[in-house]
Amino acid sequence: MSGPRPDVVVLDYGSGNLRSAERALARVGAEVTVTADLDAARAADGLVVPGVGAFAACMAGVDAVGGGEVVRERLAAGRPVLGICVGMQILYQLGDEHGVRTEGLGVLEGSVRRLTAPVLPHMGWNVVTPPPESVLFEGIDAETRFYFVHSYAAAARAGDTVAEHGEAFAAAVERGPLAATQFHPEKSGDAGAHVLRNWLRILS
Repeated sequence: MSGPRPDVVVLDYGSGNLRSAERALARVGAEVTVTADLDAARAADGLVVPGVGAFAACMAGVDAVGGGEVVRERLAAGRPVLGICVGMQILYQLGDEHGVRTEGLGVLEGSVRRLTAPVLPHMGWNVVTPPPESVLFEGIDAETRFYFVHSYAAAARAGDTVAEHGEAFAAAVERGPLAATQFHPEKSGDAGAHVLRNWLRILS
């Protein structure tokens, strides 16, 4: 990337994939800080909300550091936010895991529920089908595979990127300043790096 490196904060709320996300973003040209500092999260060009594990635990972590408020503030101001894996899931209104229903951040409509599939978790490489207007997947071949590890997902809505494992689900969403991926771009090799590079291009 030419010009100054965009300033990206990876929100540290106790989730497990912070360092891999940090390294992947740095490799594609970001100046990355991993922190729970809300002022830094507000000020950054881009905010990344990672996540692994259970929806309820991730929401508890985000609530504990006050992260939801910053996510909503940034989106209201048109400032980019990227959710990854469970960091995508908690952007929805509700998570339903193991019979436990947990309220999410509610910046995306819908709920996250267990996939109906013969084998769970959905773990490994899978293709995705983005909409023609996608920014995240610009320049990426249709047969490109991304790395998934999950048993829960949200139903795809119009304009979402779709993948299938037993049933169709939202593999990525793009809503103005909000972007999110159910797969792990930081574990998806060159394909994931391409997605992250495309996201960095939208940071102002």
